[in-house]
Amino acid sequence: MDSKLVLYNTLTRRKETFEPLVAGRVGMYVCGPTVYGDPHLGHARPAVTFDLLFRYLKASGYKVRYVRNVTDVGHLEHDADEGEDKIAKKARLEQLEPMEVAHYYTERYHRAMDALNVETPSIEPYASGHIIEQIELIRRILDDGFAYVSNGSVYFDVEKYNGKYRYGRLSGRNLEDIVANTRELDGQSDKRHSYDFALWKKASPEHIMRWPSPWSEGFPGWHMECSAMSMRYLGERFDIHGGGMDLMFPHHECEIAQSTAALGHDSARYWVHNNMITINGQKMGKSLGNFITLGELFAGTHELLAQAYSPMTIRFFVLQAHYRSTLDFSNEALQAAEKGLDRLMKGIEALEKLRPAAASTVNPAELEERCRAAMDDDLNSPMVISALFDWVRTINQIADGRETISEADLDALKRTVHRYAFDILGLRDEKAAGAAAGRDYVTPLVEMLLSMRQEAKAAKDWAASDRIRDGLTAAGIRVKDRKDGSDWELE
Repeated sequence: MDSKLVLYNTLTRRKETFEPLVAGRVGMYVCGPTVYGDPHLGHARPAVTFDLLFRYLKASGYKVRYVRNVTDVGHLEHDADEGEDKIAKKARLEQLEPMEVAHYYTERYHRAMDALNVETPSIEPYASGHIIEQIELIRRILDDGFAYVSNGSVYFDVEKYNGKYRYGRLSGRNLEDIVANTRELDGQSDKRHSYDFALWKKASPEHIMRWPSPWSEGFPGWHMECSAMSMRYLGERFDIHGGGMDLMFPHHECEIAQSTAALGHDSARYWVHNNMITINGQKMGKSLGNFITLGELFAGTHELLAQAYSPMTIRFFVLQAHYRSTLDFSNEALQAAEKGLDRLMKGIEALEKLRPAAASTVNPAELEERCRAAMDDDLNSPMVISALFDWVRTINQIADGRETISEADLDALKRTVHRYAFDILGLRDEKAAGAAAGRDYVTPLVEMLLSMRQEAKAAKDWAASDRIRDGLTAAGIRVKDRKDGSDWELE
């Protein structure tokens, strides 16, 4: 397949033309959630970003195997090699089995992703279900001399690795800087050096989540799961590895080191990272305690929220910014996203009502060209939205009789708008979806009243026409008359 898609590769720090290893097929691995708490706004960004990439690759004709993992073991506090497993800690505090905690929050994550219209990945492997693969990969790294066993734990020997390869090439850090900024642990650790990282941890007596291994009863290091599972499902070389920018160091850096130590080469060709969502310039995250859960956003229950925001408003908010730029949370920004989404959906609704003319004064091929060029340029979703907004203006001009469109062009315009707004951006008309599910009682009633008003106007019963319009206005529904009928919106 002749690909025109250009992606920013964090590894090379430049945009590169995307060329898959196997023509027509793409293997993509993305780091998924650690399931010890409710999904928050910070989880929405990578989910929507890589859903956008997944959708666009498929829309471009590729057969995609998208693997997104669930971390249900081995992710220690503060992302370090010491401390308590985050899920085990939650289980202890709530007096539950760790897998009860993991299952509960995995289900909550899935429901939030469904609400955001994030498509399910091709494979969703769990770290706890791939202990054997992780042990086998650790064996390979030990056999190649890039790891050592210490008191039942296994650590990656960063210094030994750096003698042959280069540790830090993804994040741009060199070992000297890492050494200078890492505190030695005064003999309290089993590590030879503070910057070495765990491949396998011996479980302390009170640690609940443990498995047998050649070295001890214990559990795998956090970085190990992604290396093992990406290789298991995508092979020793695959196309794209994605995740949040906060994972670049140490998580993704350690993944590259593990894969290279075991295979002699990195497994992923393109490393793609989304930027962070911030609140007042500070990264949003569970560890900082400044996060807003998606459930709180949908219900409007967090103290920082001025109102509830629908799932599609959140998705639109994320897509309005380029995935590599920071996205700062504010009620004003979310309210602007809500208005923008409403404007777009009303434009699409107006598009469905257009009647063709004999000839066109507009060229819908221009919209396809702009949207395709924007997506090919490193998934530039803001430019796609801008192009769609320009065509909402054109649609309104056609509806008002200032422009015309032929039947063939109208069909092409509908296909393009639906393709980019719904299939690729992944937006959903929540008003129409609510009506389809029998939850929106307003729409059919308003449409019925507007139909009665149209009949009154046709019969020149102006008093009846005005009464219906005034009654709708009093109910908070603004009626907008058009050349061939009426449109409406909630005040």
